[in-house]
Amino acid sequence: MATTASSPPSAFPIRIRTTTTTGARLTSAHGSRGSHATSSERGARRPLPFTAMARSPPLLPRAPLLRRLLLVGALAASCSYFLLVLQAQASAPARYDGFAYGGAGAGAVAWKDAVLVEAFLDPLCPDSRDAWPPLRLAVERYSPRVSLIVHPFPLPYHTYSFMACRALHIANKLNSSSTYPLLELFFKNQGRFSNRATSSVSSTAVTGEISKMAAQAVGNSVSEFQSGFSDSRTDSAARVSFKYGCTRGVAGAPFFFVNGFLQPGGGSPIDYDTWTRILDPLVAQHGLTVETFTSM
Repeated sequence: MATTASSPPSAFPIRIRTTTTTGARLTSAHGSRGSHATSSERGARRPLPFTAMARSPPLLPRAPLLRRLLLVGALAASCSYFLLVLQAQASAPARYDGFAYGGAGAGAVAWKDAVLVEAFLDPLCPDSRDAWPPLRLAVERYSPRVSLIVHPFPLPYHTYSFMACRALHIANKLNSSSTYPLLELFFKNQGRFSNRATSSVSSTAVTGEISKMAAQAVGNSVSEFQSGFSDSRTDSAARVSFKYGCTRGVAGAPFFFVNGFLQPGGGSPIDYDTWTRILDPLVAQHGLTVETFTSM
């Protein structure tokens, strides 16, 4: 037979049904009719305390401070190891990466008696496009005491950025004076090669459109330029440009270095006034050094 036992007096009475061999007896929440039950039966029918039934699972202890520090140290070591592996895998190319601005002799000037500015630009990046005019004006203002090298750096979220960077290497190989005119053509026609504009177009068709545009700057035939996309050397050169940017810690475009030092605000354009504030003191110091050696 089934009986119900009650909990001690409380604001929340709890009823628990148990089965005994004695007759069925209904008791109140305060046990007013449980006097006929034996002590053993009372013990058998005694409910669990309310606090024990409502107790939640214990919370896991927080990790000690030392364990956290060890985890942070291990993460930092893993990142450092990854960078070392990346640098080891990026073998040195036959020539320094990038395109010297200002003609054939600019490459030699860049390493002698000049402040060197290095820019990592993506031909299909709007921020790179906006960063180019003030940078070009600043370099031309201080030339020949300031030299510029542009490194093509294709951003992965622009579908055909790598092809555009590869086109710059093709142009530089066919006619080195056409590299920067082609870069400016890409900046002016970014909409033609955006992700939306090329979403339903094959890669072959896109390289064909790039070749038609590039032929205007290079002066070669469209077919001759397009054959450069079949040359593994242009593919390797574009890969070297990207890997070189990674070894320098470049994580976006545009990124700028002056005499090897990263400028703040990576990923955003630098306006003309800021460039003059950066370059004015360097050019002045460099000019004094040149005059001192000349007088000796």
